Amino acid sequence: MLLAVDVGNTNLVFAVFDGEEVRARWRIATDPRRTGDEYAVWLFQLLSIENIAREGIKRIIVGSVVPRADHNLTVLAEKYFGITPLIAGRGKAEWGFAIDVEQPSSLGADRALNCIAAHDLVAGDKVIVDFGTATKFEALDYNGTYKGGIITPGIDLSLDALVGKTAKLPRIAIRAPDGRSVIGRNTEDQMLIGIFWGYVAMMEGLIQRMRDEIGRPTKVVATGGLAVLFDDHTDIFDVVDADLTIRGLKLLADRVAS
Repeated sequence: MLLAVDVGNTNLVFAVFDGEEVRARWRIATDPRRTGDEYAVWLFQLLSIENIAREGIKRIIVGSVVPRADHNLTVLAEKYFGITPLIAGRGKAEWGFAIDVEQPSSLGADRALNCIAAHDLVAGDKVIVDFGTATKFEALDYNGTYKGGIITPGIDLSLDALVGKTAKLPRIAIRAPDGRSVIGRNTEDQMLIGIFWGYVAMMEGLIQRMRDEIGRPTKVVATGGLAVLFDDHTDIFDVVDADLTIRGLKLLADRVAS
C-alpha cells in the first residue's frame, strides 16, 4: 500500500492507496511544529480504526507547500515505517512535465500534482481550479505543458478580510444562499450573496477569459473542499474530483516505481 501525504497551508491530508483505490483518508490541521512522534501517535490510531496494518505500508510520498513540515514527516516515515519517503518535485520524484513560465521553480507542489492528475484524467487543453486557502487556476495544454495560471484569495480568506476589517459585520458560514435572488433583505443575506455569488461570478469570468486566451476547446477540472458546493450552482466545471491532488501523488509515486 501507498501512504500519500498532501501538506497544504491549512490542512494535511493522509491517504492510503490499496492498488488504485483510496482505502482511507484523514485530515489534520497543518502545524509545522508537530513532531514525527506526534504524527505517529495520531496516525497509528486511525490506521487501527480502519484495520490497516502499519506493515502493509510499503511506499510513502509527500507533496508539500510548507517546507518546515517536511523534516518531521520524513522522521515519521523513516522512524516508524522504515521507509525513506519520496518528496514530490525532488530527486527521483521530479515533476516530469514541461513548465513554460518565467520561474518554473516557483510552481507549488499542490499545483503541480493537480496538473499531473488532471492530464491523466482529461485529454486536450485544461483549466484546473483548486479551492483552498488560495484559489488557484492553472492552464495546461494538450501536451501536458503548464502554461501559467492565476492565484486569488480563497473564499474563507475573503470572508475573514470582510469581517476582520469591519466593526459590525457578523461572522457567517459559507453556504449557498437560499433562492436565486441577489438582492439581500438583511445584513447576513447580503454578505452571503456577496461572498457566494460574487465568488461564482469571479470564477466563471476568469475561466472564460482563460478559455478565450487559450483559443481551443478547454475542459475545466475542479478540486478542493468547496468544488462540490460550487458545482451545484454553476455549469462551468466538466469534472469535479476532490481527490485530485492525492491522485497526483499516486501517479507520481507509481512513475518512480516503474
